[in-house]
Amino acid sequence: MHQPGLKQGRLTYGDYRRWPEDERWELIDGRAYDMCPAPSRGHQAMVVELVRQIGNFLLDKPCEIYVAPFHVRLPKANEADDQVDTVVQPDIAVICDPGKLDEAGCRGAPDWVIEVLSCRTAAKDQGEKRDAYERAGVREYWLVHPTDRTLIHRLADGAYDRPELRPLIGETAVGAIAGLTVIWP
Repeated sequence: MHQPGLKQGRLTYGDYRRWPEDERWELIDGRAYDMCPAPSRGHQAMVVELVRQIGNFLLDKPCEIYVAPFHVRLPKANEADDQVDTVVQPDIAVICDPGKLDEAGCRGAPDWVIEVLSCRTAAKDQGEKRDAYERAGVREYWLVHPTDRTLIHRLADGAYDRPELRPLIGETAVGAIAGLTVIWP
């Protein structure tokens, strides 16, 4: 069983790429976070429903949707991939700039990221990951609690506005993708 913090020191994507493929990790500002164990059934059901709705809307549109495990490298400047110290695996990422996509995943900020919260990852998702997404320029970041609410952060002038708290009922418009509305199950 993996222990959080097992990998020590300031780490980069160059280090990350040498780790065993059967291990799932994220790097945020050079610190490794273990992604095990697998998400709960409720978490997975929420991800699947959101991907279904978003994917259907994006048919014949330029944006693409990806689900974890999918590497999103968030460089701080123009450093080489091996020097990038933030590599995350969001539950859902929507990328509208095809120039950011390559065989390794995405290099640069997705337009929209959704994290479905779990007890094990909620603090990181609401803290370090939120800060990394804001710094990288992710236009919209949703934190979805799988049973009752979502917290929406929208980028304005390089920083997230005050978050919007929405119940998981009715519909929620997506600011980063014109015309898209999520209908809560």
